[in-house]
Amino acid sequence: MQGVIGVILGGGQGQRLFPLTMMRSKPAVPLGGKYRLIDIPISNCLNSGINRVFVLTQFNSASLNRHIAQTFKFDTFGGGFVEILAAEQTPDNSNWFQGTADAVRKSVKHLVPYYDAKNVVILSGDQLCQIDLRQIVGFHEQNDADITIAAIPANGQTATRMGIMKLENDGRISAFFEKPKTEELAGWESLNRDDGRNFMGSMGIYVFRKDLLVDILMESEAADFGRDIIPQSIGRYGVFAWQFDGYWEDIGTIRSFYDANLALTDITPQFNFYKARRPIYTNRRNLPSSKLNNCVIHQAIISEGSVLSGADIKHSIIGVRTRVGHGTTIQHSVIMGADYFETIDQMAQNASMGRPNIGIGSNCTIINAIVDKNVRIGDNVSIINAHNMHDKDDENYFIRDGIIVVPKDAWIRSGTVI
Repeated sequence: MQGVIGVILGGGQGQRLFPLTMMRSKPAVPLGGKYRLIDIPISNCLNSGINRVFVLTQFNSASLNRHIAQTFKFDTFGGGFVEILAAEQTPDNSNWFQGTADAVRKSVKHLVPYYDAKNVVILSGDQLCQIDLRQIVGFHEQNDADITIAAIPANGQTATRMGIMKLENDGRISAFFEKPKTEELAGWESLNRDDGRNFMGSMGIYVFRKDLLVDILMESEAADFGRDIIPQSIGRYGVFAWQFDGYWEDIGTIRSFYDANLALTDITPQFNFYKARRPIYTNRRNLPSSKLNNCVIHQAIISEGSVLSGADIKHSIIGVRTRVGHGTTIQHSVIMGADYFETIDQMAQNASMGRPNIGIGSNCTIINAIVDKNVRIGDNVSIINAHNMHDKDDENYFIRDGIIVVPKDAWIRSGTVI
């Protein structure tokens, strides 16, 4: 794995994850109480022996850049790094990234000097999976492949959001179709499974021979790997599929983000943060342990630095530095917490201004919601989707697929019912 470079795509605007992406890029969105989405692919690289990693960023990237800089620091002698390659205007090109392949093309000059690198692993920055990349690289080398794609069984509904492929007996890909419509799926079944996952879908993880990747990108103006580069390479190069059958989730919508987070509270979650030999690395905040006073907690994750007083928490995630007042009920919700503790003086100033402290007040009810960071929720607030709305945009909250999302830094006054 010393001859492998990792490239993680930071993604575009992430409009389907709005308003969580109002002030940050998709990979910077908090996950599981204390992590960020970008921690997953970086940790997969490091746990697989890939310690030279580039992260390509463009949109709303300040918080992502800061998180990476604070988290992934290497010693002087190891030669490893996690380096940010931000979209930049140059004398040769004044445009921003136009797609996944274009992003790598405009950054490829930073890969070329690593002459000892034979392969490049390209990953998405907003997917949830635990994968040993040594296996896909080993498969790639064994088959003397030019390009290898990580593939996973998919049902008809999921296949329309992925690239699907047809496979030969030796694992070679004979055809590839990016995000087909439902009526276009006929004849693309590659598997015969009892669970109905009969299509082979791309996970958006690619292994390229480095020299070939550079040549392809320099010879072509194609913008996207799935839509352009991969289909054009089939029949021209040795393109193989490495099959993965573990947990994988593409965090592309509010619903998928919400479901993936709450699934972490399961007794035996499919995504396991508790693997001692494959840890998920994140920013070490040096926070105190959480303090729970007279609370009822059931199937929940309580992150460090939190203070909960007389709260009833069920099937929810409570993020770092969360404060919850007496008599408050939180069910089936993701509370992201806060970036800082307010001081006594700040709380006194809040009281003089009639402004709630950062956190959740007393006697509140929050059900089926996502509450972003640094939100101020007063007392006697109900966030319950009282009118059973599917989608709505408001000044201090949004509803997506029936899930209420309170954006970062919002202020919900005491007595409000949503």
